[in-house]
Amino acid sequence: MTRTTAPADLVLRNARIHTVDPRLPAAEALAVRDGRIVWLGPDAEAAAWAGDDTRIVDGAGRLVLPGFIDAHNHVRLGSDDACVQLAGARTLTEIHHRITAWCAEHPDAEWIEAEAFDYSAIPDGRMPNAADLDRVTGDTPAFVLSYDVHTAWLNTAALRRLGVTRVTTELPFGRAETDPETGEPTGFIKDFAVKGLSRDGNRALRELGVPWAASDRQYGRLVKSLDDAIRFGITTVVEPQNSLDDLELFTRARTEGRLRSRLVAALFHPRGTTDADLDDFAATAARFNDDRMRVGPLKLYIDDVVEPRTAALLEPYTGCGRHRGDTFYPAEEFAGLLAKLDARGFQCFVHATGDRGIRTVLDAVEHAAAVNGRRDARHQVVHVECLDPQDTARFAELGVVACMQPRHCAPEIAGPGQDWAENIGSDRWHKAWPMRSLHEAGAVLAFSSDWNVAEMDPLIGIYTAVTRRPLGGGEPWQPGETVDVETAVHGYTMGSAYANFLEDERGSLTVGKLADFTVLSRDILRISPDDIPGTRAELVVVGGEVVAGTGA
Repeated sequence: MTRTTAPADLVLRNARIHTVDPRLPAAEALAVRDGRIVWLGPDAEAAAWAGDDTRIVDGAGRLVLPGFIDAHNHVRLGSDDACVQLAGARTLTEIHHRITAWCAEHPDAEWIEAEAFDYSAIPDGRMPNAADLDRVTGDTPAFVLSYDVHTAWLNTAALRRLGVTRVTTELPFGRAETDPETGEPTGFIKDFAVKGLSRDGNRALRELGVPWAASDRQYGRLVKSLDDAIRFGITTVVEPQNSLDDLELFTRARTEGRLRSRLVAALFHPRGTTDADLDDFAATAARFNDDRMRVGPLKLYIDDVVEPRTAALLEPYTGCGRHRGDTFYPAEEFAGLLAKLDARGFQCFVHATGDRGIRTVLDAVEHAAAVNGRRDARHQVVHVECLDPQDTARFAELGVVACMQPRHCAPEIAGPGQDWAENIGSDRWHKAWPMRSLHEAGAVLAFSSDWNVAEMDPLIGIYTAVTRRPLGGGEPWQPGETVDVETAVHGYTMGSAYANFLEDERGSLTVGKLADFTVLSRDILRISPDDIPGTRAELVVVGGEVVAGTGA
C-alpha cells in the first residue's frame, strides 16, 4: 500500500496482534500517530508508515494485546512496606513469629502495624482478639488489617489508644465486636472497609495518630502500586473507592510523572452522604474528565464479606444457626437510594458478595428503571461471589455489569478447607463465582484484581478464570464455571472498557482508538493455560509512548 498522509510516530511490526475487535481480529503490524492507532494490517505494508523520525518496534513474533484495564484495583490502598507482612501466614503461630521478628528489627517503633492476615489462620474458625496479639506486642499499640481490608485487629494497647471501650463500640473507622459474656471489646473491628476507608474514618485514624493513615504513607503506597500496574501491562486502572480528599494524591502522582497508566477514580458514597455531597461529586467529575484521569462513578456497599460471615445470604451460614448476615440498608431504602442516584445520572459500583446482597442490588436497579425509565447506566455489581442461579439472567436483562475478580475463586483462597467455602457450605458451592454462566447468559464481564486483596498481575487472574486451579497447580474447584482464554482476555480489556464507558477509546486495538497496548513474553492464546503464570509484559505502550519494558 502507499501511505498518503504524514508518517507515523511509532510503528509496531513483526507481531501477532490480537485486537479484541471482531471486525479485524488479527494483524501483524500497527501504526500510531498523535497517540492513536492510524493503521493495522499485514507486516508487508508496515514500512509505508515509517518516516525518518518514526520509532520502529520489532514485535519479534510475540503476542500483542490491548492494554489491560483493571476494573477494580485499590492502588491508593496498596501494600505498605512499613507494615509487618502477614500474607501467606497460615497459622497464628506464624503470625506471632513474623510480628516478633519485625519488633526485633524495630525496637523503637511507636506502633506495630501489619497487613494481610488471613482469617483461616485463626484457630477453631473464630475471629481474632486482642489477647492473640498481646503476647507478642506488649504495651506497644498494634493495628493489623485483614487481607481483604474489611476488618481490623487491635491489641489491648491499641484499644486504649483509639478509645475503644464497652460503651464506645460504634467508631468512626468501624464497629467493635464485644464479648457476649463480659460486654468488653474483643479487639476485632468490623466494617473497616465501609467506615475506616471513608473520608471521616481516615481523618479520625490520622487524628488518633495511626501512622498507616498518614498522607505520606498513602502516597507511598499509591506510587508503588502505580509502578506495579504499568509493569503488569495495566494501561487503565479503575480505583474504586475514594473520597474527595484522596484526589490530591492522584494529581500529585500525575504532576510528578508517576501516573503512567490512565485512571478512573470512583467516589465513595457512605451512609450519610448528603445532596450537597452529591453536588460536590458532580462538580468534581466535571473537573476531572480527560483521557488520563476521570472521576465520577459512585461506590456503595450493600453487604460485606463471607469469611467473617458479614455478607448477606439467602440462607444461613453453615453451622451458624439462623445467622445469614445483614445488608447495610433495608431493601426498600436501598432501592430508593439507587433510584435517586440513577435519576441524577450517576453510575454506581455496588459491592455485593452474598446471594441476598446481590439480589438486593438487582432489585434496586430494576426499581430504578421502573421509576426513572431505562437508561444506559451500566451499574455494576462488584465481586458477585455467591450468586443464586435465579438471578443469573437478570444481569443481561437489566444491563448490569458483573465486575469480578477471578483470582478470588482460586481453591487455595476460597475453596474446600478455606473459610469462604466452609462458611457457605458444599451444597451452595455451585453458586461460587459463576463466570461461565453469566457469560453464556449474555452478561458483560469486567475482570479485575482487587489489589491488594489479591495479586495485581492480570495474567494470574486470566489463569484462574481459565483453570480455577491453585496457582501452583492442582485440582480445580468448580471447573464448570471456567471460561476460555479469549473470554478472559476480553474481560480484562473490552469488557472492562465497556463497564466504564470507555469502549469508544480503549479496550481493543482499533483504528482511531488510543494506542494503549502490551507485548507479552508468551502467547497466552496458544500455550497451555498452566504456563500463563510467569508471562510478563515485556513492552507497555500508553498513548503511543513506550512507558515500560525494553526501551522505556
